[in-house]
Amino acid sequence: MTLDSWIALGVLAITVVVLVTDRFPAAIVLGGAVAAMLFAGVVDAEIALSGFSATAPWTIACLYIVAGAATASGLLNGIVDKVLRSNGSVGLLAATTAGLSGFIPNTPLIAVFAPQVVRWSDRNGVSVSRYLMPLSFASILGGVITVIGTSTNLVVSDLLEVAGEEPLGVFEITVIGLPVAILGVVVLSVVGVRLLPDRSQPTTSIGSRARQFQIAMRIDPSGPLVGRTVEEAGLRDLAGAYLSFVERRENDAAVAIAATPETTLIAGDICCFVGDVNRVVDLHDVEGLVSTENAHIDVAAGAGTRVYEAVVAPLSALVGASLRTAGFRGRYGGAVMAVHREGEELGGQLGRISLRAGDVLLVLADSDFERRWRGHTDFSLVAGLDAPGPARRARAPFVAAILAVFIGVASTGMVSLFEAAVAAAIAVIAVGVLSVGEAGRAIDVNVILTMAIAIGLGGAISASGLAAEAAGVIERVDWLGDRGLVLVTILVTILLSELLTNTAAAALMLPIALAVAADVGAEPRMLAITVLFGASCSFLSPVGYQTNLMVAGLGGYRFSDFARVGAPLTLTMVLTVTTLAPVFFG
Repeated sequence: MTLDSWIALGVLAITVVVLVTDRFPAAIVLGGAVAAMLFAGVVDAEIALSGFSATAPWTIACLYIVAGAATASGLLNGIVDKVLRSNGSVGLLAATTAGLSGFIPNTPLIAVFAPQVVRWSDRNGVSVSRYLMPLSFASILGGVITVIGTSTNLVVSDLLEVAGEEPLGVFEITVIGLPVAILGVVVLSVVGVRLLPDRSQPTTSIGSRARQFQIAMRIDPSGPLVGRTVEEAGLRDLAGAYLSFVERRENDAAVAIAATPETTLIAGDICCFVGDVNRVVDLHDVEGLVSTENAHIDVAAGAGTRVYEAVVAPLSALVGASLRTAGFRGRYGGAVMAVHREGEELGGQLGRISLRAGDVLLVLADSDFERRWRGHTDFSLVAGLDAPGPARRARAPFVAAILAVFIGVASTGMVSLFEAAVAAAIAVIAVGVLSVGEAGRAIDVNVILTMAIAIGLGGAISASGLAAEAAGVIERVDWLGDRGLVLVTILVTILLSELLTNTAAAALMLPIALAVAADVGAEPRMLAITVLFGASCSFLSPVGYQTNLMVAGLGGYRFSDFARVGAPLTLTMVLTVTTLAPVFFG
């Protein structure tokens, strides 16, 4: 080994130890490793910074923006409720999640789905731990159906391109990824569900607030709730909210009906809910319910909107007036979603309620609302909240169309994946689904930074000569043929992925795999795709993949829970890749 190889080996050994302790973010540790090799003269600045000029990090950044638009438009809302509504099938949830994860990056997908699963579990009185781990594992399985399913796939593709090979096509890995996903979902549904723990999650609500707001929602005549009882509609036990009563028109008069589980809902009924801020906002996502102030909210729910609390001042022009007579939206530039009045239950349409001093209004408005009205005589307090605004449903068809065109154009090779992703990100901003600020917040900067640094680390390992030295160890099994090389490569990658992170494992292993292919005359694409599956399919620990970490706390899981449920999935994936990779890429 050369001196540069020994220095690279020492730096990597320290890097592995520091990453395993989990005391510092992966981006910081990997960045330190690249910087150490740069200062030691092992690599030059061009190689060290090569990840920042690569297309993979910026491609995934653009895909995060598109995923953020799908969330903001409500394109993904209600899916979990629809899938679990009938019998709470883990298999159906896993299959749905895997299918979507092939085209939407799995990290933002789980960020949307996990809270929905928690709320569904709360309403139905079942342990959320039965669903969150399968949700994460299914998103990982779906992430290997296409190259755009996960950031690790794009890192491998970019490192291939740096090495002088063609980048991976959008559907190039599907011939292996689809069987892996299908078999994985089957194993998860048949075997994994029997191994799932029954844990009590640390919290049964997400972001609940003590102050209870009251909101009126109308039963949509064309929606699925007409003719159902309150219990059948899933409105009986809502996490953080309850159905107070139902207002119905009878003989041209409004009649209040007690909301029992057996109450049958008819078209036009007004359901009066009481709940915390987050649940009040979530009610806008329930299919079949529309706000009585829906016309105003739809207009207000544009890009860059926020939710505010505004307290009616004693000398306000709103005192004694209703929202309708006061022309609230035209006068103040916002739409009232709900009202809180201390010690009193309000009912019926919000627009008809006579307001009093001290009433707290939950207002959906643009980002300047607080600046415009803070200190005004009409409001004694205006405060922005962290609660997200209701989905911009009118823009959902635009997002669906943009996503479909992106996949179609990228898969045909008319333009590069990077160019297609940039165009899709610009399009969702141009049509007003997201503001520029919201687009920036939709990007997970830590993931992008880790990807860029990992690509630089991969280049450093190759340039130092360490990859060629490590390849000599794996080459000893070349007498077993392509399947032997694939098996050893994927097992080593899985080990690194569980110890470090999936992105770091891909960056470390890909140069080694390419060196092995060059030395023994194997197909480099076969081993590169093997690394992709070994790094992306991390089921044995919560630290190997970001979505596992996201659900570990919510589900109250232990470290051993992942190993127990993930072991049969890992075995299935290894056998499938070892069998198919030599067939399609050998």
